[in-house]
Amino acid sequence: MTIVSEQPIAPERGDAAEILARAQAVAPRLRERSAEIERLRRLPDDIVEMLRDTGVFRMGFARRWGGPELTSVEQTEVIEAIAYGDTSAGWCAMIGSDTGLYASFLAEHVVQEMFSSLDMVTAGLLFPVGRAEIVSGGYRLTGRWQFGSGITHADWVVSGAFLYRDGRPEPGPEGIAHASRLLMVPREQVEVLDTWHTTGLAGSGSCDYTVTDVFVPEGRTLLLNAAHAPGPLAQPEVHMRNMPGVALGAARAALDYVRSESASRADDYRLQVTVAECEAELLAARCAVYGSLRRQWEVLAAGGTLDELTPEERAALPLARLFAFRAARSIVARLYDLRQTASIYRPSPLDRWLRDTTTMCQHVVAQDRILQSAGAYLLGGTPSFGLCLGLAPGNPTARAQLGQVNR
Repeated sequence: MTIVSEQPIAPERGDAAEILARAQAVAPRLRERSAEIERLRRLPDDIVEMLRDTGVFRMGFARRWGGPELTSVEQTEVIEAIAYGDTSAGWCAMIGSDTGLYASFLAEHVVQEMFSSLDMVTAGLLFPVGRAEIVSGGYRLTGRWQFGSGITHADWVVSGAFLYRDGRPEPGPEGIAHASRLLMVPREQVEVLDTWHTTGLAGSGSCDYTVTDVFVPEGRTLLLNAAHAPGPLAQPEVHMRNMPGVALGAARAALDYVRSESASRADDYRLQVTVAECEAELLAARCAVYGSLRRQWEVLAAGGTLDELTPEERAALPLARLFAFRAARSIVARLYDLRQTASIYRPSPLDRWLRDTTTMCQHVVAQDRILQSAGAYLLGGTPSFGLCLGLAPGNPTARAQLGQVNR
């Protein structure tokens, strides 16, 4: 029997207040580099290091590893601060900060082996579009995935894949026809394809990528319903919680910009009404996001589970995320119209914010599938994307709840 010592991987650096302060401090520098970030279609290396120095990539690591273990509220605040400077940087920070969250779903000795530093970046697509053949000691992974945000500067790549044994689909647990897992491979074993030519979020470098017949040890795979270390951050939907920080940061940046640029027209009625409407919508979005996160954390930090939330509280989590994304797009679009032709000329950042918020709203967390899933959950139906509610595939509790809520 091997005893694994829970020694920190690296010394703790920064609590929530310090990390947030660093994120707020780099925001103006990110704003100055936004045009360059967009033109390069990825984050420049020095920008990546700038973000790494804030501590954003380590904020999900537990204290037992030497990490700061920020709450979901604190993580979202950090992402919001970075996105206030540049939306693509905020998006990459949000994705890259998942490394510590994945660590809760890996065995302790594997975490020690994989993450020599708490500031390592993970990228990848979680949906199981790849193929993992079961072999002795692990899997042979092959596939092509889209939307590898931040993959150009990642250390590890996590990818969803369906499992096969001897060329045949591997059955999943009860109620799941085909088993799947998340598999983690070093970035150097991944081929990045230059496909990220988009309307917005251009600087996120969210390229397609391929993995070809790479062996992945069993220990470097995970299931989101099977955490090795229990706690508030070891929940199936944890990687979605800080996402609305990007939308909220972009909306706040656009509002502050228009207010600053319009100071000489302070008595203009249309300006007053539009700004007030946008402020109201942003206030509602922020209250929804942070209110639902705080209630969730209150239950989980007390040792409870997501099942102890009321149906309305549980549905509030994905609905608040969706509302934040759509509200950001709506706010930026109205401000864009308010500024009229001044919006279309560079270096006005409104055109970039319009494109960024439009593109981010194409993500699944801002799509009608979330509305269907939340509505189905409240009505006792079957959510098409139960993971947004923390109902992980293959989880017996999740399957039972799908048939019991409000019936």
